[in-house]
Amino acid sequence: MTAYLDHAATTPLRPDARDAWIAASALVGNASSVHRAGQSARRVLEESREAVAAALDCEPIEVVFTSGGTESVNLALKGLWWAHPAGAIVVPDGEHHATTATADWLEAAAGAELRRVALEPDGTIPLDRFAAALPGAALATALVAGNEIGTIQDAAALAEAAATAGVPLHLDAVGAVGWLDVSFARWRGEAEGPAGLVALSVSGHKLGAPTGTGALVLSRHAAIAPLVHGGGQQRGVRSGSPDFAGAAALAAAATAAVAERERTAARVSALRDRLRDGILRLVPDAELLGHATRRLPGNLHVLFPGALGETLLFLLDTAGIAASTGSACQAGVAEPSHVVLALGRDERDARSVLRFTLGRTSTDADVDAVLAALPEAHRRAVAAGSTTRPRS
Repeated sequence: MTAYLDHAATTPLRPDARDAWIAASALVGNASSVHRAGQSARRVLEESREAVAAALDCEPIEVVFTSGGTESVNLALKGLWWAHPAGAIVVPDGEHHATTATADWLEAAAGAELRRVALEPDGTIPLDRFAAALPGAALATALVAGNEIGTIQDAAALAEAAATAGVPLHLDAVGAVGWLDVSFARWRGEAEGPAGLVALSVSGHKLGAPTGTGALVLSRHAAIAPLVHGGGQQRGVRSGSPDFAGAAALAAAATAAVAERERTAARVSALRDRLRDGILRLVPDAELLGHATRRLPGNLHVLFPGALGETLLFLLDTAGIAASTGSACQAGVAEPSHVVLALGRDERDARSVLRFTLGRTSTDADVDAVLAALPEAHRRAVAAGSTTRPRS
């Protein structure tokens, strides 16, 4: 591989997270056992919980370890709904599939009403429309930053609107932690009781922890029903023997990501901007999608008119460039990006996009490799004529 530019899908394992996982895995004991071995495991688990809480600015008791972002989102949305199964669920367009699929399932299987909020053309959630959809809702959800187009939302304003309306809010921060100043306490503000920001999802492998690790920050005031019943571990919200080794790895990755956030974000933003300028110079009709400035440091989402994104992806891959046409959760599925459609673009545009995402290990050489391979890949993609049919 010449250049890896798909860090939004997953990012390389951090050495400190690997070391923490290996060290914890050497322990023998169930963190729920009362003997000495069990308590050694418990100590690792609770120290990891404290570290994750410090990274996300919440209380340790509010950290529920999960298997990743998708489980965290499901636990938040289904758990909040089942605790009070009445009213509507407010869902902005263009959310991650973990959210949209869960909301659609609750609509079909549990009778939930979905109130969808249309996005602005740059992917911003309009606060007036979001607030107007809240009265009488059972819960609301929103991305902190778009996983495809990278647009950053005003999380504090969304939380304030939910608190004012007396509605519990879940925020998907999977793509934001390590890039933005994520603060559960600050975003929750002065909200009291089970309203306003009550849940926030995090995924380990986006931070450099192993796949299969994650967390849901859950306010102590939240009313939520568990998805899994059993021994009542983790406040009864997620039963099952806790993966304390995975928790240790997540804690190490989150701590490192937050500590180096400003420095890494500045360096990666500069690389992203150099890549953007190079692409627009080489392909003058290419268009950057998402907000021009309020976007994740490593995100570059580009529309290439006349070139099918899948074709470009294949041609770049053969040149050693790893990129993406959208969310990795839809890998291998040939369908237009629902996020691009949510921006008001047509299906042809939604099939003509590529997402380049840089991370902490990205270098100038990665940018150089993309810019060297792009002209020929773009020429061949356009020549393939995959998108020459009239616009719908």
